[in-house]
Amino acid sequence: MVAQQRTAEADPSRELAARLRMLQELSGRGVRALARDTGLSSSSLSRYLTGRTVPPWPAVVALCRLVTRDPRPLRPLWERASHPLPAPPRTSRQIHPPTPPASAPRPPRNDLPRDAPDFTGRRAELAAVLAAVAGSRVVALDGMAGVGKTCLAVHAAHRLAADHPDAQLYLDLHGFTDGRRPLDPDPALRALLAALDVPSERIPQEGGVERLAACWRSELAHRRAVVVLDNAADADQVRPLLPGAGHSVALVTSRNRLLGLEEVPPVSLDVLTPQDSAELLARAGGEPAGTDGRLAREPQAAAEVLRLCGNLPLALRLAGARLRHRPGWTVGVLVERMAEGPSEFDTAFAMSVNQLDHGRRRLFRLLSLLPGSVFDEYVVAALAAVPLRDARAMLEDLLDAHLVQQPAPGRYRLHDLVHRHALRATTEQDPAAERQRALIRVLDYYVHAAAAADATMPFLSRGGVACAGPAPADLPRFAGKNTALAWFGAEYTNLLTAFDAALAAGADAHVCELPRFMRSYFARRCGTTQLNVLFEGSLAAARRLGDPRQLGEAYSDLGFARHNAGRMAEAGEAYETAAVLVTQAGDVLTEAELTMRRGYLGWDQGYVEEPLELFRLAAKLYADAGCPMGTAHATAYEAWALLQSGHREEAARLAREALETPHTNPAWPPALTALITLGVAVAREEPEDAFGHLHRALALAREDGHRHNEAWCLNCLGVALRRMGRYEEALASHREAFALLDEIFEEQWKIHFLNAYGETCRLAGLPHEALRLHRQALASRRGWGTATRRRWPTRGSRPCSTPRPPPPPPSTAPRDRPSCGNPSRAPDAGVPQAAAGTRGTRSRAST
Repeated sequence: MVAQQRTAEADPSRELAARLRMLQELSGRGVRALARDTGLSSSSLSRYLTGRTVPPWPAVVALCRLVTRDPRPLRPLWERASHPLPAPPRTSRQIHPPTPPASAPRPPRNDLPRDAPDFTGRRAELAAVLAAVAGSRVVALDGMAGVGKTCLAVHAAHRLAADHPDAQLYLDLHGFTDGRRPLDPDPALRALLAALDVPSERIPQEGGVERLAACWRSELAHRRAVVVLDNAADADQVRPLLPGAGHSVALVTSRNRLLGLEEVPPVSLDVLTPQDSAELLARAGGEPAGTDGRLAREPQAAAEVLRLCGNLPLALRLAGARLRHRPGWTVGVLVERMAEGPSEFDTAFAMSVNQLDHGRRRLFRLLSLLPGSVFDEYVVAALAAVPLRDARAMLEDLLDAHLVQQPAPGRYRLHDLVHRHALRATTEQDPAAERQRALIRVLDYYVHAAAAADATMPFLSRGGVACAGPAPADLPRFAGKNTALAWFGAEYTNLLTAFDAALAAGADAHVCELPRFMRSYFARRCGTTQLNVLFEGSLAAARRLGDPRQLGEAYSDLGFARHNAGRMAEAGEAYETAAVLVTQAGDVLTEAELTMRRGYLGWDQGYVEEPLELFRLAAKLYADAGCPMGTAHATAYEAWALLQSGHREEAARLAREALETPHTNPAWPPALTALITLGVAVAREEPEDAFGHLHRALALAREDGHRHNEAWCLNCLGVALRRMGRYEEALASHREAFALLDEIFEEQWKIHFLNAYGETCRLAGLPHEALRLHRQALASRRGWGTATRRRWPTRGSRPCSTPRPPPPPPSTAPRDRPSCGNPSRAPDAGVPQAAAGTRGTRSRAST
């Protein structure tokens, strides 16, 4: 009972779900009956009762009223479960997107599919959509499959584009795509924010969907954008994606009426009228009204085509396109071909497919096995085991036959109905073994492509290669990290879906390796929730494989994910288990990387001496493994740790040693750490050199696009300028650092900078401002609590089953965080590169 109470207190959404289930029991109704009597959708109600989604307050009221209970006592619990977000800081709300350089203007994003050149009818519906958008800025289009919801939404969006010039976005939510899960709001919001070119530093990495939705609404508030959210499953899926204040508009399509969006006006679509259907068939068939073409000469056969197509625009376009490209056919032949299939859709699709040669028919069927949504020719070549040139040619032929769509250059997709037909066809015609081999080839491709993209990132390389299956004949070429990041962004949802497909197929080697090669991208662009899910699956797969080395790496990776999520104790446990396995496997390079990770964890838990020892051990292990780049990496962090302890001369010596290691990457992370360490260490004795080192570090941080590291450089530059007696310049540098942190909603880094900023204010003649900053720093540090101390095993030792009690801390060195070091010796040495809760901002984030 006590445990249950604690769980409820810790997770109010579970407690709310439990209360709602009690209301269901009182009603004596099943989920469907309860949904019907309360006016809710059964899928949404199921999510509310299981705690997967927090219901809107009107839904709670409806459930209470049904069983004659007062809903008001549930209001506080509902508010805690809903996690309302505070308003962003005033300075953050005033932020505008940075203006691109005049020499390289960046055009507004336009992801809208091509407007249908044969758009027909829908005058009343189009007027209703435009009127609804003008009134409420959001409209929901619903109707049966193939009725033309997407076509109307895209057509309206093109009409609205002139008045919304900042962006025209399109996102398929896959609410009704066979074999695929609906797109969750988290990856959907990240994809939309990426489409707006929002810097990763401004995208929340924690806090769940609510914080992401708030960021999305904030970005739309100062833009005039039009967003098409296609194929929504229900109101819960689309609600976080809707714009808030401002002038941006959204058009939502769904096969269901989105009853949960009470504030959004609906526009329901029916099939086309017979007159509009005949006009659309004629235009798609290349026979405009009034011409003496085949349709006019065979009115009875033309009427039968309309009947077989069910007056649905998609089927009419497919039938007309086939007639256009078969001038020798009569309309009666078209009817015969369409009548051979089991349904209106299947006959239309099968008729187009049957005109293809054997290889293209096979490729069309196999496309339904792709785990992603939008795909390129590289993965298609791997899927069909054909050369890239052949894959590209076959895709173009399928595009001409209207069996494949091209939402963007080089990117392809299957319409939902076409995908359903292809999936049924491959299940009926292709042996299960062939389908399995095709899927494994796709998984091989994603692992090797991710490994190639990861190899371009400016992080210390693991020195390993992808081993899960043979490498495909053709892989994308990545000119550098920006190209790789763009590929990861485009393939993000496909990679996650491929991971799920590998799990379902029992492809454990792929499950182990794919998350490892996505780690650098996650460190820069994504939050930690999905990263933990991936590495949990990877660990389970490694256990099934039974390879001690792979299992050790999996535990190390899970510890990395736990650490980046702020789950320090769990990270320590994973690292302890990994240490034993890696030592047994005798993989010195992996042991060196694990030792670095253990040092980061100890540092972020508030210790200096033990991480310092671990960084030194890691340097030796890297040297034993013949990896001088790794040795320099560990040496740079050893230098930083020494600087925090007040050993400036030794820190400067080691920083110079790290910088002497040759490397080709201008944004090499150890160089940034070493330059900042060296600049702060020699600020008093060699002010000009210090100034040069810190400005070079600042240039590296800006070139690499890491705003956190840029703020870190600016803060340390302020410290160095203060030591030189240049107080006004120092104040300006501190203020610029804090302004950057305001832009990216980063409060924890400010805590690290407060004392240094306060000391500069004191020496610059601003005692009241200095006192305020020091008091703020003291209050913040008291709020951190006490870190749990853990003794790390050395090589060959067994992990401690329980942490040993910490020794008494030195009287001059508080043990809450490492950033201040020993205040009696280094009161303003700066800040370590990141707090554990910040992903993608420290140079070591991906090692």
